[in-house]
Amino acid sequence: MLFLGIDLGSSSIKLSVLDGQTETITASITVPDFELAIDAPKFGWAEQNPEGWWAYVKEGIDKLSRQYNIDIKAIAGIGIAYQMHGLVLTDEQLNPVRPSIIWCDSRAAETGEAIYTKMGTVACQQSILGSPGNFTASKLKWVKDNEPDVFAKARFMMLPGDFIAAKFTGIAQTTPSGLSEAALWNFAEQRPATEVLDAMELSASILPEVVPTFGHQAVIDSKVAGELGLNPNVKITYRAGDQPNNALSLGVLKPGEIATTAGTSAVIYSVTQANAFDTENRVNTFLHVNDMPQQKSNGVLLCINGSGILYQWLRKTLSTGSNELISYETLNGEVAKAEPGSKGLRFYPFGNGLERIFSNKPAFSGIQNLNFNIHQSPELVRAACEGIVFAMNYGFDIMKNINAGGTLVKAGKANLFLSRVFREIFVNTTQTTLELYNTSGAEGAARGAAYGYGHYETLEKAFENLEHLETIEPNDDLKDLYSEIYQSWKNHI
Repeated sequence: MLFLGIDLGSSSIKLSVLDGQTETITASITVPDFELAIDAPKFGWAEQNPEGWWAYVKEGIDKLSRQYNIDIKAIAGIGIAYQMHGLVLTDEQLNPVRPSIIWCDSRAAETGEAIYTKMGTVACQQSILGSPGNFTASKLKWVKDNEPDVFAKARFMMLPGDFIAAKFTGIAQTTPSGLSEAALWNFAEQRPATEVLDAMELSASILPEVVPTFGHQAVIDSKVAGELGLNPNVKITYRAGDQPNNALSLGVLKPGEIATTAGTSAVIYSVTQANAFDTENRVNTFLHVNDMPQQKSNGVLLCINGSGILYQWLRKTLSTGSNELISYETLNGEVAKAEPGSKGLRFYPFGNGLERIFSNKPAFSGIQNLNFNIHQSPELVRAACEGIVFAMNYGFDIMKNINAGGTLVKAGKANLFLSRVFREIFVNTTQTTLELYNTSGAEGAARGAAYGYGHYETLEKAFENLEHLETIEPNDDLKDLYSEIYQSWKNHI
């Protein structure tokens, strides 16, 4: 019995297969073999084609079968992790009526602020633990106000992972966790936040069926099963946004446990039983994957938009004039050539849309103290890595203020955490212990699918054999140095 995990990102789509008998990952792949494009029809906009996601999911399943000899007919359950906060609007037949407005799109921030004011900040905080901000609900209202002809064609509002699940099953569904990331979940009363829809003058009928995060959500459509070569009895048994899923992938399930990642964006995610929130909405609270009526579990999330996408920009910029792009390994090598502090060079990684840590105000990337005589590519790349971590630490301080901090953080050894120097900057700036694991979002989705199917009795059992790779402690000789560099960076925000 096999379980398929799909991790739908904005840069790529990853798939992993878990063998239920051996409890090992038998294959992991990424499609396509290039980074997905993000369309920006106007400044501050960010869109992707949902049908393109589905095409790559199908390509990935075919690749698992043909190139990795996976018996895909043995797949019993499918788990889906996905880029959070995106809006997919479909008609009755589940065809998208417009491109998806994805997580880093900024257009709906003013719309969300207007709803926040209309509802009253206190009432909104008590209901959804914050503001509609620039989340999915605000994007939905933006389409209604600015594209009425398009909105008139829409039957369902879904998150990106809901759309992929619907393509498998032919049924529109979402989860409480998904609604919470859309700013459409009432935490106090544990129900869809219809009061937000009322304030936006929208009908709750646009919401799809709400199903639990784990369990037999729907059976795959027989025609889709035939097209993809899957068993017609395979079920969707798990779905969650990428950051709650990343925490799940690391076995971060209990209050006080913390996960981090630095992919396209940089995130710190802390689990709590409290309905904690930041009154300035600089960090955000969502339902964690293991939330249940009898066991409250929330995730407080800090997000910095410009992380891996900044590294991608550096890669392209430093490759100008070359026939092919330099590798990320080369960039990591450049970082190691520079000293801590990058000889005074400072990088502010805020060039990918509105930043939540600044209450959704416009923020732009910047380079400070650049000296053409002393700063070369090593200092530029290291200053970027330092800037990413410093921005994360700035938000981590906000999390501590609402009792969502801690001293032990877990991460997968991937993306920027592949860099030894990035890890050094992280532990000594945040003054936390970092545990690295051999896992991924797609592997977490596969294990989540196995639990949702009933293969594991508990979530803890699903993740008890995670491979722990390394523990990195702060260095007493470096903590004060990085604290001084961080304060210098912070003083110029």
